[in-house]
Amino acid sequence: MKRFSTVYMLMCGLCAITLFTACNNDQSYADRLNDERNAVNAYLADHRVEMKIPEDSVFEVGENAPFYRIDADGNVFMQVLNAGNRVTDRAKKGEPIYFRYSRYNLATWYADGIMALTSGNENTMDAASCSFNFSDYTLPSSSQWGYGIQYPLLFLGVECEVNLVVKSQYGFTSEISYVTPFLFHVRYYHSQI
Repeated sequence: MKRFSTVYMLMCGLCAITLFTACNNDQSYADRLNDERNAVNAYLADHRVEMKIPEDSVFEVGENAPFYRIDADGNVFMQVLNAGNRVTDRAKKGEPIYFRYSRYNLATWYADGIMALTSGNENTMDAASCSFNFSDYTLPSSSQWGYGIQYPLLFLGVECEVNLVVKSQYGFTSEISYVTPFLFHVRYYHSQI
């Protein structure tokens, strides 16, 4: 009986150690948000960053342009590569907008130093353009892309091209719980190409 009790205690101790170790390997949601913030900050540290949108909405344009924080909480940063025509070609609410994009995982880049393409349709013309109805998040076809992908059209002409740093809360709705930030390269169009 004493032998059973010793073995039982030993097994309970091993189980407790295993459970404790397993719990320490799992990150809390707060830890993942912290990792996301660190990855975004590390990426933006290599670029100029403007914390405000220009008052006249005239953005610097080009590959050396700064990343502009375009939401108050710092969930989306935009680098304007081509502003389109901001005066005569603004998106209208509900208008179908087509886009092509490439997407890179910033968490992987931060952890491994590898900026690998994770998804997109930009470089495969046999893939259909993606689309959303501008500012209409009631449609699943629009809301699936998240808020971040539509933000540039609040400030730029439809035929624009941008780089976007998007935190998970403003990214693809199916991936919010992964807490993974992405760098997007996006080109917008009026019609499908």
